[in-house]
Amino acid sequence: MTLLTIVLMALITFTTRYLFIHPRLPVRLGAKMAKLLSFSAPAVLTAIWVPIIFVQQGELSVSLQNPYLISATLAVLTAAKTKSIYFTMFIGLITFVLSRYLLSV
Repeated sequence: MTLLTIVLMALITFTTRYLFIHPRLPVRLGAKMAKLLSFSAPAVLTAIWVPIIFVQQGELSVSLQNPYLISATLAVLTAAKTKSIYFTMFIGLITFVLSRYLLSV
């Protein structure tokens, strides 16, 4: 059942993207729709990262004991300062590992 679900979701995703990419198909987006769709990626990414960072064990966790919040804050500051995705990922990862280790001891 799970494999069937994965295959069907892949088929749906491919089909919907193919409709907009293939040059011979007569589907064109208007300016308003293109502007609205530009907000979809940030909305989806926000829906993914907010619960990961702010919800720990089913409860809201906004404290300095939350390693996800500490590393995310440092990663955002690093990204704003350096504009380097690799350096930002490195700082976020190192901060997360160190904060997990130091907070668990």
